[in-house]
Amino acid sequence: MIRVLVVDDQALVRQGIRSLLDLTDDIEVVGEADDGMTALAAIAEHTPDVVLLDLRMPRHDGIWTLTALHKGTADAPPVLVLTTFDNDTLVLDAMRAGACGYLLKDVTLEQLTHAIRVLADGGTLISPSITDRLIRAVHRRRRPPDTGLPPIQQLTERELEVLRLVAEGYSNREIARALFLAEGTVKNHVSTVLLKLGARDRTNAVLRALHENVLS
Repeated sequence: MIRVLVVDDQALVRQGIRSLLDLTDDIEVVGEADDGMTALAAIAEHTPDVVLLDLRMPRHDGIWTLTALHKGTADAPPVLVLTTFDNDTLVLDAMRAGACGYLLKDVTLEQLTHAIRVLADGGTLISPSITDRLIRAVHRRRRPPDTGLPPIQQLTERELEVLRLVAEGYSNREIARALFLAEGTVKNHVSTVLLKLGARDRTNAVLRALHENVLS
């Protein structure tokens, strides 16, 4: 059973998401929170497998929550942003702050449950349309003068294939099936990609690849 925490300032939205997820056999809503501060307390109490997080909330918003979560928790659960806002700055800020996925609230139940399962399985969910938006947003922004990161190492063709599937939200298991590889081999490729890109996790690897035009 995948344990989910829903964070949204609107009670009706939280209740609606809970009612929808109650229709599934493998996903359970174990708690709710109405802002970032209560979310941190609820995560500590319920230890969810996945957090569904709205971005625009009073007091402590989604970006604040992501930042605080990754500063204060060594083993933070994956966070799926679920919001009505789709501007490029918010998408980039959320991904940089540690979100593993980004969906709009007009998604279907099937799309939402798929995203939850992907994140629970250790994957990220950056859909092709969101990836395209990130590429365009990165190209419109000036490169930071000094990121403090080491230069990236050249990726092999196989590593690029793996990285592209990571950017599309595939889990290691799904990548293994798509490329006809053993799951352990895919895990090794992902670790090598993270090392070569100087990234701490899959989301940061995709963001850095976008900045360096590796995926364009």
